[in-house]
Amino acid sequence: MVGETVALTVGAEVRGRVRHLGLYGALVDIGTGQDALLHISQLSGGETRAFTEVVQPESEISAWVYKTRRDGRVALTLEKPPAVPWQTIKRGNTYTGQVIRVEDFGVFVDFGAERPGMVHVSEMADGYVKSPGDVAAIGQEVEVRVIKKNGRPRQIDLSMKSAVQELEMVDDEDEEDDLPTAMAQAFQRAMQQDGSAEERANHQQASASNHRQKQEEILARTLRNSQA
Repeated sequence: MVGETVALTVGAEVRGRVRHLGLYGALVDIGTGQDALLHISQLSGGETRAFTEVVQPESEISAWVYKTRRDGRVALTLEKPPAVPWQTIKRGNTYTGQVIRVEDFGVFVDFGAERPGMVHVSEMADGYVKSPGDVAAIGQEVEVRVIKKNGRPRQIDLSMKSAVQELEMVDDEDEEDDLPTAMAQAFQRAMQQDGSAEERANHQQASASNHRQKQEEILARTLRNSQA
């Protein structure tokens, strides 16, 4: 049996000995009394080699706790988790991050989560901001606060405003439905002045979907560039 007593918390780094290789992964002795499971899907990001080329029987490996269960069983991953795990991100949390991209509608900020969060131009300062570039530049460190977390597209909306300026917002961190972003909400208010209710609803849905798709494409390019 390998090693000392292990703190079984998600994200904890552990060392263990591979006891058995199976079709779907490996059983690893991490010194807790029962084997942990390293599933074949939990290789390092971008890993294309066969599982048996990465892990061999009786070899010692370093891994991270991916999940824990009440019965004491542990799932492992070979991919180092982000500094800020997704499940710990809550509305109102504040972080220090770095601006990694500036767009006409706002900026993307890397604060250690699995993907950057977005600060809409309307959330960049307490007063009016004409252009995001007037407030922030790539590489600049900024303090941000979480105002919304959407589970399905793994999207995080952030604010750089003072906390006292923040309006009450719905906490949808476990919400699976696509919700309008700040830009789509502004569109909705403008449309309320004319047109039928059905037309407004259709326009809102299309605008939110188009904007979210554009945002996802920009974020995907940003992540690819940062990994290059």
